[in-house]
Amino acid sequence: MYEAPMSAFPTTRWTLILAAKSSPEARREALEQLMRAYWRPLFVFFRKKGLDDGAAQDAVQELLAQVIERDAMSKLSPERGRLRAYLRTMAGHLLINGYERGSAAKRGAGGIHVELDDRLSAQLSDDAAESADQAFDRAWAQSLMNQALARLKAEFDSGVRVGPFEVLTQVFGAASSPPSYKVLSAQHGMSLPQLKAFVHRSRARYQVLVREAVVDTVGDSVEAEAELASVLEALGAS
Repeated sequence: MYEAPMSAFPTTRWTLILAAKSSPEARREALEQLMRAYWRPLFVFFRKKGLDDGAAQDAVQELLAQVIERDAMSKLSPERGRLRAYLRTMAGHLLINGYERGSAAKRGAGGIHVELDDRLSAQLSDDAAESADQAFDRAWAQSLMNQALARLKAEFDSGVRVGPFEVLTQVFGAASSPPSYKVLSAQHGMSLPQLKAFVHRSRARYQVLVREAVVDTVGDSVEAEAELASVLEALGAS
């Protein structure tokens, strides 16, 4: 089985969070990485709770800043449970405690902002029966899958793995049913057996990366099995 060199693995979220206790620079780096990785599930949660796009964006920034900058930091560690559950609980507490729009902006210069995706808000109206917690978990699972796919792409970009990566985006990342293998093999100049072997190898690596993305949020390989099951359930794949 292919194993990437240790230098290819990013610093884990837990390592970043724990290191963030040491300096303002470390806190900033941790906040930026948390924002990039997990703003979508939090944004979906706040939108489902009734905030508009702007207020939801502010709330995400405020919550992640609290995780990194305030006493919440001392309560967050791999031994205390899953990052998913922790952030979702904190999001609920933020609303209960009377979050006011604009509080994140009052922090002053240097705030970290995210780019909103109009499709995300449109999707919310299509899932009206879904609770805020369910929407958060589904968006969280999708974020982990996207992270794994991005890492797989990086391996292809660096030359560690060889082949038409666009095939994998069609197979793994398709929002609807992907094209048939027959169609894909014709599109990419591969025989059907070649395509099947390529997808099989890549799928195995993708599954490893998905699991690593999950471990990255729980800090424990045993705990990761239960969390992975929750991720697959949230996607309707269990």
